Amino acid sequence: MGLDNFTAQKRASGGGAAGGLPTTTANGRARTMFSRGRQINKTFNNIKITILCGFVTILVLRGTMGIGNLGSSDADAVNKNLIEETNRVLKEIRSDNDPDDPADLEINPNATYTLGPKISNWDLERKVWLSQNPEFPNFVNGKPRILLLTGSPPNPCDNSIGDHYLLKGIKNKIDYCRIHGIEIVYNMAHLDKELAGYWAKLPMIRRLMLSHPEIEWIWWLDSDAMFTDMVFQIPLSKYDKHNLVIHGYPDLLFDRKSWIALNTGSFLFRNCQWSLDLLDAWAPMGPKGPIREEAGKILTANLKGRPAFEADDQSALIYLLLSQKDQWMDKVYIENQYYLHGYWAGLVDRYEEMIEKYHPGLGDERWPFVTHFVGCKPCGSYGDYPVERCLRSMERAFNFADNQVLNLYGFGHRGLLSPKIKRTRNETVTPLEYVDQFDIRRPVHGNSGSRS
Repeated sequence: MGLDNFTAQKRASGGGAAGGLPTTTANGRARTMFSRGRQINKTFNNIKITILCGFVTILVLRGTMGIGNLGSSDADAVNKNLIEETNRVLKEIRSDNDPDDPADLEINPNATYTLGPKISNWDLERKVWLSQNPEFPNFVNGKPRILLLTGSPPNPCDNSIGDHYLLKGIKNKIDYCRIHGIEIVYNMAHLDKELAGYWAKLPMIRRLMLSHPEIEWIWWLDSDAMFTDMVFQIPLSKYDKHNLVIHGYPDLLFDRKSWIALNTGSFLFRNCQWSLDLLDAWAPMGPKGPIREEAGKILTANLKGRPAFEADDQSALIYLLLSQKDQWMDKVYIENQYYLHGYWAGLVDRYEEMIEKYHPGLGDERWPFVTHFVGCKPCGSYGDYPVERCLRSMERAFNFADNQVLNLYGFGHRGLLSPKIKRTRNETVTPLEYVDQFDIRRPVHGNSGSRS
């Protein structure tokens, strides 16, 4: 069954036409009725957390300063109650069950899903807006404006170490964006509960395009991917005639129809009508429940090597590009000259070799631009690889990249597995000499992206 047939079958069973109201819009009134109750519940949760923090502070002060006259048995009881209450509130925060959430109301599974009202004249509207708002140019110093979009689920991780590595991941991305003048958005909200999980990026990308017409490129990067070449810059002039840039291999896509021919953990979308149209065509397989499950069967039947599971955004994009090649592929650039996505298992153990033989700014297998920890789930309770291996590898990747940043300051990590740092050179009364020599905003190894 093709994608067109998948949509047509849903329409024939009672769904609306493509471009109709999204399923969430159909329940818009219910959302308004319940919004106040949701806000009150969230406010109570915040108050509870504040009170718990106050209890913790009192206990810490009592232990360190000796205040209070509570006996040991009373203190133990307080500690026990505090732990129980803390765990209860955290469990409530992590839960997706909100009795007042209108998104949990029954929806029509036969309605054709859309990301929003159909937009058909975006290029002209955006052009007019840019001309009327010169203070928001889409090119700065001759370079197109880029917005890096990343994010993580709104709930806490299943374990504290997962939250720690999410923090390291966003620190890594902020460093890269600061160095290269890229704007960054970290999203922790499900803008559409029907597109939770790996589909959550689609409504956010669309919303950013429409809300920030001054942005020329939206760059999605998974939270489990890190920049490991802090010098390399994407050669955007290479893609002047393209609207989607994604890492992959054409032979795997067209000859083998492999479900891993492309990787949607790191890709760039131009802010244009074509991209909005592709998002509209991409999204209908994403709503959770029966739609996503049935679409998963189609993808497994048509993509080589794909296991049987619900539809994911990567498989859906690959299937879309294969089944509607003439419509989309002219504007898609499949990139593999550098690692817009680099699979971590073959890279992290070679960092020492890279340091010895090569230098940042190459972006390819010699010094990977992005190291992506596909299959590692440090934030969750499961994964394709042992958590110890994943955490060790993520620590090495973070420190490998962080050394490139710290080098300007005269420091570096004691080892790729150590959070501790050491001084790498002595301070001087002429610090600007070091800025000229070590500032990675002006690489000394030639143009970034070159393959020397």
